[in-house]
Amino acid sequence: MNFNINEVVTEMLSAVKDTVSDNWAEVKSTMNQFVQRRKERFALLADLRISGELSQEKFESRLEDEKLILEAELNAITVITKAIAQKASNAAVEILEKAVKLAIGAVL
Repeated sequence: MNFNINEVVTEMLSAVKDTVSDNWAEVKSTMNQFVQRRKERFALLADLRISGELSQEKFESRLEDEKLILEAELNAITVITKAIAQKASNAAVEILEKAVKLAIGAVL
């Protein structure tokens, strides 16, 4: 499987949209800005993990950092609750993690 960061970003946004449902209108702009600002970092993390230059442990640590950053951005939007912000950030980053795992499986 080829890793396509644009497809992954689209899926990440969809996962957040599903999670925040009724509040998507308030969250959409923040999420779009977040993923566009972080897209290069996501692609770099994915490439390093897929190539084996980054261990699974370090990859998971970096993903946890990304979850916390996204959660902080979502928490800045007072419309949604902390629990929804956590759930949305987890859903988005899980999409990235799954795509990298699929790409690694295809490489092996």
